[in-house]
Amino acid sequence: MPPRRRRFLTRAALLLVLLIVATPVAGWLALRGSMPRYEGRIVDAALKQPVRVERDALGTVTVEAASRRDASWALGYVHAQERFFEMDVLRRRAAGELAELFGKAALPLDRTARAHRMRARMERALAQLAPQQRDALDAYRDGVNAGLAGLAVRPFAYLATFNQPAPWRSEDTLLVIAAMAFTLNDAEGKRELAFARMHAALPASAYAFLTAGGGGWDAPIAGAALSWPDPPAADALDLRTLDPALLRGSRGVTDPRVPGSNAFAVGGALAGGAALVANDMHLDLRVPNLWFRTRIVYPDPRSPGTRIDVTGAGLPGAPAVVAGSNRHVAWGFTNSYVDSTDWVRVQRDPHDPTRYRVPEGWATIEKHAERIRVHGADDDTIEVEETRWGPIIAQDADGVALALAWVAQQPGGIDVDLVRLETARTVDEAVAFAQASGIPPQNLIVGDSAGSIAWTIAGRVPKRVGGYDPGLPSDWSHAGTGWDGWLADELHPLVANPPWQRLWSANQRPVEDAALALLGDGGYDLGARAMQIRDALRAREHFAPADLLEIQLDDRALFLEHWKDLLEFELNRAPASPLHEAMKAILADWHGRASTDSVAYRLVRSWRGEVVDSVMDGFAAAVRKQFPDFNLPKMPQSEQAVWKLLTQRPPHLLPPGVADWDALMIAALDRSGASLDEQPGGIAARRWGEHNTARIAHPLSRGLPAFAARWLDMPYEPLAGDSNMPRVQSPSFGASERFAVAPGDEAHGYFMMPGGQSGHPLSPYYGAGHEDWVRGTPTPFLPGPAQHVLEFGPAP
Repeated sequence: MPPRRRRFLTRAALLLVLLIVATPVAGWLALRGSMPRYEGRIVDAALKQPVRVERDALGTVTVEAASRRDASWALGYVHAQERFFEMDVLRRRAAGELAELFGKAALPLDRTARAHRMRARMERALAQLAPQQRDALDAYRDGVNAGLAGLAVRPFAYLATFNQPAPWRSEDTLLVIAAMAFTLNDAEGKRELAFARMHAALPASAYAFLTAGGGGWDAPIAGAALSWPDPPAADALDLRTLDPALLRGSRGVTDPRVPGSNAFAVGGALAGGAALVANDMHLDLRVPNLWFRTRIVYPDPRSPGTRIDVTGAGLPGAPAVVAGSNRHVAWGFTNSYVDSTDWVRVQRDPHDPTRYRVPEGWATIEKHAERIRVHGADDDTIEVEETRWGPIIAQDADGVALALAWVAQQPGGIDVDLVRLETARTVDEAVAFAQASGIPPQNLIVGDSAGSIAWTIAGRVPKRVGGYDPGLPSDWSHAGTGWDGWLADELHPLVANPPWQRLWSANQRPVEDAALALLGDGGYDLGARAMQIRDALRAREHFAPADLLEIQLDDRALFLEHWKDLLEFELNRAPASPLHEAMKAILADWHGRASTDSVAYRLVRSWRGEVVDSVMDGFAAAVRKQFPDFNLPKMPQSEQAVWKLLTQRPPHLLPPGVADWDALMIAALDRSGASLDEQPGGIAARRWGEHNTARIAHPLSRGLPAFAARWLDMPYEPLAGDSNMPRVQSPSFGASERFAVAPGDEAHGYFMMPGGQSGHPLSPYYGAGHEDWVRGTPTPFLPGPAQHVLEFGPAP
């Protein structure tokens, strides 16, 4: 080989080695450069007085300031350095701006969200805030942007996606609250759109049977269980006459991934003085966790010489503690399923489709061209048609245009008034603050240091007038029909200090009769979980925090007991087969829990799912006869309808092609058994933990090789629990936090959460506390000793 060529190849090889070595080193240095700052002193002209930020072993942040404004600034700084990417995703989710980060894959989400024009609405909402509230958001904004600027390298998620972070704006905090509304409400109105088709295609008796609001599983806080209506008669509906080709499955009816929560409280008479409040909010689980362990301490402006000292679950993107305790009052939330949306039939002028009928005549439809920026591709544009009631985004069963009226879109529907909870000293004050706040309507469970407890609806509830059915599209073009502002605070249902000294909320219907009529029905959960919590509370006469944790971790499958008994009955009637014998042997080992090692639990659950799917799909087939693309919505109450049919066994309500009810259940048995048996090791190896294995992932890990994804994700380990029991758990859904606390005795409370505190994979707080959450090991409610201290001061 010529010397020149040899020298060239040698230099090329050395360069390649240097590149191979330098690339990961450069990557590590860049990653290291985006680490949050945990110690030292920072000076900023936005501050009025010094602020101290401590972090304990779990990364819990304690912000101690001389004013709430300075505390908001410092919290913004900390949030930006630990969680800016996650905050960014939340604001973009509500605004319909995700494609600017993630490209074309996010366009479907953006198109759906952009129809609500939330950024424009939140800009208007910001302008309408009281000066003090706006000042607080401005301070938080400035802290966020200072924290972002204080990083040597932009957050690692932006390096990975080849993006630059955009500065935080004051209205972005309102967008974060709006993002929670998208999560907690049916922002696309899917349930009521499906109901409209069912109402159009089914006889009235069948529609009433399928869409009833409660039955024997009800566990309201106040009132009695409702009665589920009787099935339709054969002369009204005979499913056997349908074409079997209309059957295609309806498993989404019982989807367990429904945003919910548990919250319960016991009065001071049962807890030795102060009330005890427990809360675990059920949401999609991710890395890092949605919530942020937070303590905020500052002088109480109402009481010189005293301090506000609030601890709990903060939400990066907002300068507040969402749920927790302030030494006087403790509070938690569950999703209320109050009816927060209505579909409005838009009667267009037949001679001018740009106009629509309103009570005083005709109004002009506003049209907005919404441009969606797309990373790596051309911009996308959609046209949004707006009415006074909301955007036109759907059609009724007869083709009439529908506008969506949604609480979150209305003036006053979203604000930051909830932050006042941190200053409440009594249950009465907390109730008043919560009822007047602009948040998606939520169940509030609250207790105070004097032992009082209460439940109410926090947030905005529409005041409906005109006597229309809010469960179906309605015509609001007539005077006196529609929403007439908000329900007055004093009309919000309230249960305070009941004689039984116990309150429970698990997304069930909470009240009855007149109070229920004010709230409407947005899809209350089946009361099985609430009933199990209620009965566990009734079983004790004295409570400590550990007793509330025992209820939160309760994975007893009481809901499935009657299904297990029915499965045993049907197995004994089924033709003998090796598979049936194996299933009998598995059922003999039933322990009545959703434990990770239970094969019997998985078998009963699988069989129930097949039965419910078969029964409900018969009704869906009847709707598909008129609407071929129809799918049933999530219907948590469907258990009540299905069980009534299994009890009464009306032959005319069998799905087409099914001989009798025993044949339906045995066919379901064979399908579920075969599905489990065909997997490696056969049906005897199908433990619940195999199915319910954690997939609590970082949002970027799905695009990485498996070895890299495991570095970002939490461990893939089996989890106990399921739906329809207090310990709600699926692989990526469940308790986003668990706490119990007595206000004034926070030192004996606990707080745990999955996914960790920090969003940076090199942080010591990445995943911190996750293992305790998996094991159900309580960690202290209050922060521990400071491991790191970061000090802030005003400019000289």
